[in-house]
Amino acid sequence: MLQSDGTIAAAVDNAIKDATTQSFMKDVIEESKAQPVLVDFWAPWCGPCKQLTPVLEKAVKAAKGKVKLVKMDIDKHPEVPGQMGIQSIPAVIAFSNGQPVDGFMGALPESQVIAFLERLTKGKIGGEEQDLLKTADEMLAAGNAAEAAAIFGQLLTEDGGNVVALAGLARCYIQTGALEQAKHTLAMVPDAKKNDAAVAAARAALEVAEQAKLVGPADELERKVAADPLDHQARFDLATALNAAGKRAEAAEHLLSIVKRDRKWNEDGARKQLVQFFEAWGPTDPATLDGRKRLSSILFS
Repeated sequence: MLQSDGTIAAAVDNAIKDATTQSFMKDVIEESKAQPVLVDFWAPWCGPCKQLTPVLEKAVKAAKGKVKLVKMDIDKHPEVPGQMGIQSIPAVIAFSNGQPVDGFMGALPESQVIAFLERLTKGKIGGEEQDLLKTADEMLAAGNAAEAAAIFGQLLTEDGGNVVALAGLARCYIQTGALEQAKHTLAMVPDAKKNDAAVAAARAALEVAEQAKLVGPADELERKVAADPLDHQARFDLATALNAAGKRAEAAEHLLSIVKRDRKWNEDGARKQLVQFFEAWGPTDPATLDGRKRLSSILFS
């Protein structure tokens, strides 16, 4: 019994560490093949980071070795977060079997951090509000914007300050092309919550939707790409058009193709656009998870 307790104590002691660009492969990629590893991207000047990090550390210690936490100061080590497309902090990305599999942005409360760890370690997520938000997100992903909007509206009736529901409602408007209504909805978010992860994702989705208005029809762009596979601008514009049509996997495929062929094209424009897509789609969207895996494979190969 003493030996078992000692093993658990050792696991807890080794569960949290700081990483550098040089140690990232060992501390995260290789270590995640044994158990999930959370990477906490932070900076000393970031107030929300100071709120989140102690919560993360407490939850990871309570997990008793089931998950590890690696902290990375983006000021001292900007290369990895830059390559992974981390644009706002705090940002937490979970790795398993050498690949990013889940994540979140913003300083979540302790209950949501625990729920995230439970999901990561195959536990169950509780909470009626979380279940409703998840259902609405699934409906929106399936193209049922009206049904999703009804759920977000229900949550806002109960709590008009629910910024996650406000952001969700804005995304419903974006999906139906009602961009002005989306802007109006996002304007209702209090200033103190404008950097919330869900709000940032909706804002990114709005920006991408507005970009789509500036490119040509997808079929015309597809013909251009077919005629000249090295026409990166046409491929870039096609990705924007496909994303607007809800074809996320295809949009990511075209941007990844540019990154693989010519990383420096348009000042790393393809990777930057892909990162904006990730933010718009959200860190747990299947297209984001798959896209991050593939981008990681290209960047770290």
